[in-house]
Amino acid sequence: MPTDLTELHVDPLDALAAKIRERQATAAVVGLGYVGLPLLVGIHQAGFPSLGIDTDQTKIDVLTARRSHVVDVADSEIEAMDRATFSANPAPLGEADVIILCLPTPLSDGAPDLTMVLTAAEDVARYLKPGVLVVLESTTYPGTTEELLRPILEESGLVAGRDFALGYSPERIDPGNREHRLDSTPKIVAGLTDRCRELAVSFYSAFVHTVVTTATPREAEMAKLIENTYRQVNIALVNELAVMAKDLGVDIWEALHAAATKPFGYQPFWPGPGVGGHCIAIDPTYLSWRAGQQLGYRVGFIEHANEVNNRMPDYIATRVAEMLNAAGKAVNGSRLLGVGVAFKAGVDDLRGSPAVEVLERLDAKGADVRFHDPYVETVTIGGRKLRSVPVDPATLADTDAVIVLTAHPQIDVHAIVAAAPLVFDARGATVGIDEPHVERL
Repeated sequence: MPTDLTELHVDPLDALAAKIRERQATAAVVGLGYVGLPLLVGIHQAGFPSLGIDTDQTKIDVLTARRSHVVDVADSEIEAMDRATFSANPAPLGEADVIILCLPTPLSDGAPDLTMVLTAAEDVARYLKPGVLVVLESTTYPGTTEELLRPILEESGLVAGRDFALGYSPERIDPGNREHRLDSTPKIVAGLTDRCRELAVSFYSAFVHTVVTTATPREAEMAKLIENTYRQVNIALVNELAVMAKDLGVDIWEALHAAATKPFGYQPFWPGPGVGGHCIAIDPTYLSWRAGQQLGYRVGFIEHANEVNNRMPDYIATRVAEMLNAAGKAVNGSRLLGVGVAFKAGVDDLRGSPAVEVLERLDAKGADVRFHDPYVETVTIGGRKLRSVPVDPATLADTDAVIVLTAHPQIDVHAIVAAAPLVFDARGATVGIDEPHVERL
């Protein structure tokens, strides 16, 4: 009796479609960070057999012990994944019917570094079999899925669109956001062919309420870069306005809050010490780099926005120094407490954090720098490993100035203002608190 697909004359992609419909397709997520782990949880909760792959053995050990290393995923959610397996070895990819790549794509000397994605693609190619859907979720420039990922996968001897399906679906995870979760955030999905797209849509629709499609992966890749370029440019705009407003004698926070009352034609953005994290500080540069590579010019708006936001840590450090000087104190030797060092509120992520850059600059000026962050235990400043200190009356009394750099929801700014001799607020957390010893960006 024939047992393989060739003898049965079953199209491998038809067989995959049936497995997806019946929730019998084994899904593997490669890269179990802030994007991959929530995705794997969602897939498992939808009823698919699940595999988690990551080269970091420490992560695998934690997950195998049914604990979470990601702030947005509770230990209880990992404990419930009793049918999921985790591995630092790519060999289990041979069991997968759906493989999703969620690898970091950092910048290296101003250019995209796709090393981790391409290495993972080589692993996938070694274990690829007919009737598998491969989807890239990593942020990248238009053309990556077709020009880089496809050739590597086809080194397996299989043909994309015929033997296996290939798609792109940019991640839209917002760390620390309790309102917009994986299932409630519209998912952009694209495929190399119409059939590839149909299969990807069928899979994602099992655990995401709304799926939006584009004609090719290029439009989906571009859409992700547009989203974060929009944020980068608008944050740079309000940062530049904040610098200008001080010289004009304008309270930028009051002006921005007033502007935000307009119910049409305006979306509020807020100034701060710069941008960081996994998206805004990196993704727009991908687009500008790609334009320079293919078209011979870079995107002026993006380049200027990068310059403005990259200047903000220096500007904040200078403003703190001026505040201390006005109080008769020098930066050199002052005891300064940075409140919040993660790149945004509600997370423990230090990647590209402008708060860390501010403290680095103050440390370089001779300040005795400490920090408090409810999510971060340690951080390295000026080559020294610092441990988070409590924000209590004793600590505040022994501080010349507090700099609010990341406004985590747990931080009691009223208590800080009441006990600290000087407060510089880079995030607008003290808006509404009018005290002579408080200064805002």
